[in-house]
This record gives sequence, structure tokens and C-alpha cells, in this order.
Amino acid sequence: MLRLLGILLTVAAAIAAAIVTWPQFFRLERSYPFAQIVSLRGVVVLVFGAVLVLALIACLSRRTRAFAGSIAVIALVAGGVNAGILVSRGVGPGALPAQTETSIRVMTWNTAGDATDAHLIAQTAIAMQADIVALPETTIETGEAVAIAMREMGSPMWAHHENYGERDGYPDWAANSTTLLISPDLGDYAVVDSTADGTSNTSSVPSLVAMPVDGAGPTIVAVHAVAPRQAFMADWRSDLQWVADQCAGGDVIMAGDFNATVDNMARLGTGSGTLGACHDAAAQTGTGALGTWSTDWPRLIGTPIDHVMATDAWTPVGSVVLDSLDASGSDHRPLVVQFEPAG
Repeated sequence: MLRLLGILLTVAAAIAAAIVTWPQFFRLERSYPFAQIVSLRGVVVLVFGAVLVLALIACLSRRTRAFAGSIAVIALVAGGVNAGILVSRGVGPGALPAQTETSIRVMTWNTAGDATDAHLIAQTAIAMQADIVALPETTIETGEAVAIAMREMGSPMWAHHENYGERDGYPDWAANSTTLLISPDLGDYAVVDSTADGTSNTSSVPSLVAMPVDGAGPTIVAVHAVAPRQAFMADWRSDLQWVADQCAGGDVIMAGDFNATVDNMARLGTGSGTLGACHDAAAQTGTGALGTWSTDWPRLIGTPIDHVMATDAWTPVGSVVLDSLDASGSDHRPLVVQFEPAG
């Protein structure tokens, strides 16, 4: 009887490990709680490592050796696969090559509202020589202050904005705002009209779409999807689908807080795209596994939910996740990507 129980527990453990490691196979990558678990692969590796150690200790006892040995094998394989996935997506440190006349640098940073000083945001964007800056949870007042500071430092920017204001009984707070800064060198841009019902924008927190006035240049999408809390899973799924729809093809660059990892985006890409026709630039340039949230955790066990993506019109040539600003006030890290025109 104990042997049968051990076999059943071993089978159950193997199935659980498989689901946690690759929920996409079971179509659970956007289902609670598997969506949250797979977002923390670094933590999953540590958990499987701890299980492996405990199982090896249990192998010292003859009575539990067979069962513990089986669990040890499962933990070793699952932990190794998860670690391999992280390495394949890139564990850094990352770098940005020297800029050329045709390159574009894109920075995204969820600034957590007033938690991050506008002058520091401007200094960071200047230091990174950013041409496009997506700032989820940033009011237009802060965004304009950043743009003014950047102008005074010799790098003017146009500030665009989307705000949902007070809605559903909640006050108008920073998360209801997203700001997008675009260098005048890229031309004039206008924000596409949107609504807050999820049909032409994300559901609970705003994104914005900016298009070149003269039609020359990339469409730029500043993204902020709602966090996948249990009560908001349906909104989160619809947000990711809306974002994917913004990148149907052509010349598109998207940046922001997607509140999702590339695992969560499975089956939302078209062709070889990660999300719609857009590709995740960090994963292409060796930093895709570095956690951008939360700054309370080391980069290797955080979760990469902030992204910069682009269609095949652009080739990513470098990326960095900045952890030198972890004490700045925001719980997110800035991500910076450099692109060159494809072909």
C-alpha cells in the first residue's frame, strides 16, 4: 500500500513539475495561479533546488530511499530545465553598442508615480541617450517636468499622455496615467483617440498609441496592462490581447509595463512574434531573463514584466536592465534597448 502511494505521489509530483515548468503545453500560462508561478522562474529554480537537497537527505534512509530518489530526479530535471530556459533568454549583464546615425534607443520605466524624482528620470534618459521613453504610472505633470529637464540638459522631448482619471470609485492616482516622451528628431507624433472600456485601450490602467503625423516612422505604443491579480485575470488577458492587436505588422515599437513575461504571451504571437508581430528585444539581446520587478529582489530571481518590443522593421542590437537605481523609489527597474533599422 505504501509503495502504491509512493508511486501515485511521484506521478503527481512529476505532473506538477511539468505544469510549473511549461504551463503553455497545458494552456495554463494565463490561468491563476500558474501565470504567476511561471513568471518567477528564478524562484522556481531555487524551490526545485531546495526540494532536491531535501530529497537527497531523505535518500539516506533506506525506508524512503526509492521515493526520495524519484523526487530528487524530478527536482533535478525540472530545476535544470527552468535554469536552461532562463539562460536561453539571457541572464545579462547586457550592453549597448555605440549609437549610429540610424539607431534608436528606447527606455521604459514604471516610475510608481511621485515615488521617482522627475529630475532623476530625466538624468537617466539623458545618460541612456533615449529617443523614446515610456513611463507607465507617470502623470503628465511629472512627464512635462521630465521633458523640461531633458530640454535644459540639451535633449528636448515631446510629452504625450493618457489618463483615465477617477473611475469605478477609485481616485485619480498615478497608475491611471501613462506618459510617453518622443524626441523631435523622430518627427511629429499624435496620440490616437482611445477609450477606457478595453475596446480601444487597456482595461484598468491606460496605454497609449502615438502615430507619426506625416506617416514616416514607427508607430509607438506605450503599454501598461493591469496586474494579474486573481480578481483581474479576465481584464489582464484582454489587455494582453489588445496589446498584441496593436502590433499586427508594419513599423511598430512597443515599450512599457506589460505585467507579463514572455511565458504568459504564448499563443499571442503571429508568425515568429512574441506578442502579435512584435519580438521581445531583451530576449533577443541576452537580458530577457533579468527581473525588472521587483527592485526588492536580485535581478536573477525577479520577474521580467517590463518589455521593449518591435516588428521586423527593427533589429535589436543591445539592451540593459538598470539595477543601479533600485533605491530611486520605484519598484521597477528601467529597461533600455537599442535598435537599428532592419535590412
